Amino acid sequence: MKPLSVLLPASLLTAALISCPAFAMPDLVILVRHAERAAAPADDPGLTPAGEQRAQALAQALAGLRVDAIVTTPLRRARDTAAPLAKALGLQPQIVEARGAAHAPAVADAVRAQTGVVLVVGHSNTIPAVIAALGGPKLADLCETSFHHAFLLQLGALAPRWAQFSYGAPSEAPAAGCL
Repeated sequence: MKPLSVLLPASLLTAALISCPAFAMPDLVILVRHAERAAAPADDPGLTPAGEQRAQALAQALAGLRVDAIVTTPLRRARDTAAPLAKALGLQPQIVEARGAAHAPAVADAVRAQTGVVLVVGHSNTIPAVIAALGGPKLADLCETSFHHAFLLQLGALAPRWAQFSYGAPSEAPAAGCL
């Protein structure tokens, strides 16, 4: 008996592969650093009043997008920054526990497992590393006084496309060597 061969049109095969969960990937990733943090407690501070305002500004800035998933670190300042948007959308943020050198790849893996629009809330030194891990450009770390940056990374193309915008109140002028 001869094996049965089936030829599928390329468009149908492509559609089948893209719809397969193994090939799922978000259309757009929005990456921000957590909002302004309080000084205490030293090990895991929440947000200052200015940080709470910035978290609300983030929710307002992203209100027109249909955010499908939120990824944060376990630290309170990151979770608190994502909270207003998560509450408005009825989403439960995914917390990525990995730290150190394993952090950026773990967040990138968590993002790639999503579809649609994904918000990532991280830290001054992790957001640029996650952008690079997702195939974006290698950027300088964010300054310790810089909280207004938001980065957009469009995945799915041969080379990810990226853009940057500001939200909320302006941050202090950056120091040399950081954004």
